[in-house]
Amino acid sequence: MTAKATPALPQTCCPTVWLWPGQALYAGPSLNLAPHSGSVWCLAVGIEGPLTVATPDGTMRTAHSVLIPPRVTHQLTCQGTGLVSCYLEPTSERADAGRLKFGDWRGEVGIHHVDEERLQFSPTDDETASYWLDLAAPSAQRRIDPRIAQAAAKIRDAPATTISSQELAAEAGLSESRFLHLFRDELGTSLRRYRLWVRLTRAGAAIAAGDNLTTAAMKAGFASPSHLADRFKTTFGLSASQLLGTGLTLRTP
Repeated sequence: MTAKATPALPQTCCPTVWLWPGQALYAGPSLNLAPHSGSVWCLAVGIEGPLTVATPDGTMRTAHSVLIPPRVTHQLTCQGTGLVSCYLEPTSERADAGRLKFGDWRGEVGIHHVDEERLQFSPTDDETASYWLDLAAPSAQRRIDPRIAQAAAKIRDAPATTISSQELAAEAGLSESRFLHLFRDELGTSLRRYRLWVRLTRAGAAIAAGDNLTTAAMKAGFASPSHLADRFKTTFGLSASQLLGTGLTLRTP
């Protein structure tokens, strides 16, 4: 499929979030994001202007495309009119492919996606959103240790249930400490952060289906709507209510 570049979304345009298993995509106006640390890989592209990534050590990186690993506290500033960013769950087969698209690394942050110029458009529908994601992080097979893949699947299947690390380790036939180390090594994020990511995406899917924040929080395993809002801001840099207040459209193709 060949997609034509579409105009950048103006600041007044309604932003859109697409949710798929293992990944999410945002397209919309530039956002005033607070410093935050995500649970997954974030691949972001500035529309009609570069992005600047600042980390607590004072390092500034400016480029039209950036890749930020899990657990890295950062502040993303958009200098253009729009932003497109995808969030790649470490178990996603796209995560490795997305990393390989960046050959320039400044510390832990990648800059200058190999297809940076071709990514300079804002998706407007499901088809162009899928095209953008395929271009940014092509689907590629990646083998995860089957014991960790099974544990991750169990968390995804029951996000509202808190399955202890001891229980997951026992099912994997590992000690708890060995299981937690292997989980981080295989998925690139901790068990706690992975569980949070699963719950956030499940809450988003519930909101897309018409649930309010209270119901979505309950279905996803958050203690309260305020707990969901706090974790959302910590992960994405702004609160769920702020984002929903822009008239956000949530889609689950």
